[in-house]
Amino acid sequence: MKAIRIHSTGGPEVLSYEDVELAAPGPGQVLVRHAAIGVNFIDTYQRSGLYKLPLPSGLGGEAAGTVEALGDGVTGFKLGDRVAYCTAPIGAYAEAHIVPAEKLIHLPDSISFETAAAAMLKGLTVQYLLKQTFVVQPGQTILFHSAAGGVGLIAGQWAKHLGARVIGTVGTDAKIALAKANGCDAVLNLQDGDWVAKVKAITGGKGLPVVYDSVGKDTFEGSLDCLQPRGLMVSFGNSSGAVPPFSPTLLSAKGSLYLTRPTLFHYANTPAALQAMADDLFAVIASGAVKIAVNQRFALADAKAAHQALHSRQTTGATILAP
Repeated sequence: MKAIRIHSTGGPEVLSYEDVELAAPGPGQVLVRHAAIGVNFIDTYQRSGLYKLPLPSGLGGEAAGTVEALGDGVTGFKLGDRVAYCTAPIGAYAEAHIVPAEKLIHLPDSISFETAAAAMLKGLTVQYLLKQTFVVQPGQTILFHSAAGGVGLIAGQWAKHLGARVIGTVGTDAKIALAKANGCDAVLNLQDGDWVAKVKAITGGKGLPVVYDSVGKDTFEGSLDCLQPRGLMVSFGNSSGAVPPFSPTLLSAKGSLYLTRPTLFHYANTPAALQAMADDLFAVIASGAVKIAVNQRFALADAKAAHQALHSRQTTGATILAP
């Protein structure tokens, strides 16, 4: 089969489109023939070496397709089943992938392969952020950075559906209208420089109970300044670079704040939890409250161009690869 491999870390140029031997699934494993593959910022962290992978390696952790072969002992799945995954071992940038059965979820007929590949990782991230890490309540005001990105567009819609007042941030004025169209009540351009003061003005100086920050280095301390006493800082990404080390006394000085650095894998840590989270996501999509925007499409062979587009920070919504 064809697959993307990396033999060294670096920029998009290290992505190599190669012929790879496709093995048979072993015990407890399922061979999934891909129909659509998700592209996510975590893929760029792994490609660059920020998140370490043993090399050489495949790339990507999210895709949707059909069951083509079953290993010994697999129950709950049959040939031809429509499935998706986003917590499987690395290697989704390929025409097919062998996945542990416990990492697969059943895909309802109402959800297309493209929607699933675009929504699984981002949508399940939003699910745990809004409904588990901090349980968003009607009437609360929250701040969500990168509101026009793949996670942000889902989060804005879902938070609005939950009854929250949503402040979003973006990197360019061109993205403001998109963020507002996807649930944000107010949208601030991080390049303006006074976004923290604007958040405080919107909240009447009270601050926020929670900030969701996937930008990292460039926004971390400003995000802390937006919180009310005992507020929660949810740091779940590093698109501008990793947050530098700091003393825990910074949190006390800014209001006895809480800080968490969550990851999906610690929430979807059992097959039952994974399927329940996916069912919640698919239900809110089926209701029409959350719409999934696939705004960039590339062939698998053009994965380099997909990563270059992500780094340009000009992408919106979801990006997928077609095998």
